[in-house]
Amino acid sequence: MTQQQTWSQRFESALHPTIARFNASIHFDIELIEYDLTGSVAHAKMLAKCGIISSEEGEQLVTGLEQIRQEYRQGNFNPGVDSEDVHFAVEHRLVEIVGDVGKKLHTGRSRNDQVGTDTRLYLRAQIQQIQSLIREFQTVLVDIAEQNVETLIPGYTHLQRAQPLSLAHHLLAYFQMTQRDWERLGDVYRRVNISPLGCGALAGTTFPIDRHYSAQLLHFDKVYDNSLDGVSDRDFAIEFLSAASLIMVHLSRLSEEVILWSSEEFGFVTLKDSCATGSSIMPQKKNPDVPELVRGKTGRVFGHLQAMLVMMKGLPLAYNKDLQEDKEGLFDAVNTVKACLAAMTILLREGLEFCDRRLATAVASDFSNATDVADYLAARGVPFREAYNLVGKVVKTSIAAGKLLKDLSLSEWKELHPKFENDIYEAISPRQVVAARNSYGGTGFEQVTKALQAARDQIKSVNRE
Repeated sequence: MTQQQTWSQRFESALHPTIARFNASIHFDIELIEYDLTGSVAHAKMLAKCGIISSEEGEQLVTGLEQIRQEYRQGNFNPGVDSEDVHFAVEHRLVEIVGDVGKKLHTGRSRNDQVGTDTRLYLRAQIQQIQSLIREFQTVLVDIAEQNVETLIPGYTHLQRAQPLSLAHHLLAYFQMTQRDWERLGDVYRRVNISPLGCGALAGTTFPIDRHYSAQLLHFDKVYDNSLDGVSDRDFAIEFLSAASLIMVHLSRLSEEVILWSSEEFGFVTLKDSCATGSSIMPQKKNPDVPELVRGKTGRVFGHLQAMLVMMKGLPLAYNKDLQEDKEGLFDAVNTVKACLAAMTILLREGLEFCDRRLATAVASDFSNATDVADYLAARGVPFREAYNLVGKVVKTSIAAGKLLKDLSLSEWKELHPKFENDIYEAISPRQVVAARNSYGGTGFEQVTKALQAARDQIKSVNRE
């Protein structure tokens, strides 16, 4: 059995059914149908405005296209593999509805510029949705941070205890990462929002079309200046996948920390039942499935970026069938990022609880205040490097003696250096260690309070930067 051909009479026979299935994209590019209909409506209106078709024909086309939209939304339009792709499926159904005038819709365009237009319309909408999800995620981060300005948490470098931090400061680091993500998507949006409609197959068209008018109808900022570039460009998709990959990097880093924090070894957070699962064999287990899945799904988004780069690197101008492969990875990356942002927002909002007592114990039982001892001496005229070496020695002897710095007597401090006074104990208390770091962008409570207000102001911003 052979497949009904969907192109010109240049071909004497139709595709082999296996090749037809291999060639078809309808099973995934149906995702573009709403955008294909929107783009086609604009194209029909432009054809009528330019006198290429009559105004009556233009109205017929628009009416037919909107009927297809309603049929699809109601579940009554479900094209199969015979249609090859969503664009032919729409055109075929349009001819069924309005007759031969439907065959005029494709005047002055190719599937090459059509699919490019649809993909940009799709991605434009998805970027806006992802930006909204980022704002929801950021809002939860800030909500939790505002409740924990003076909650302390150990800070780490090399996964070794370094210096104590305000928990709010730690969370706001992720706010800053996702703020860059939000802004980066805005940058990508500007390059997505360029219309290739009217570029034709590769060289433009002989018809007196008005590309700027159709772009205006579709709310594109401008049109491609070169028809070859217009139909073959996928830079915008690569840029989006790169931005999506960075979003996943940031979500994965937070996921890794939540996984560590929820372990018995750390015990900084407790997972609530709504966002954790158990073991099929070990009844005591509560597993951090949400952050583990986010961490795992990060790789598939990276993979889609790599696949797109590899696909594009050797393509000659202009359109090649390889470009059909741009969609499945793009669609999956969009869905993955959206799902992970939504899941992590729920996890933070209602799926975990910080263990204040455990955190307080953690910051009071290490040597993360050692730098503050060196700073104490440096503030009293001792060269910092000399103070640094002195403190290194006292840490070494304290560890050997099973003591913390707070356990040393004043006489032991003075043996180390005569500049030490009784106020050393306040200077190295965890709360003071954090409060004292009041430089701009630091973890001091005053700076964190200012940073929270700045974060709130950014969340309120509705403009793409």
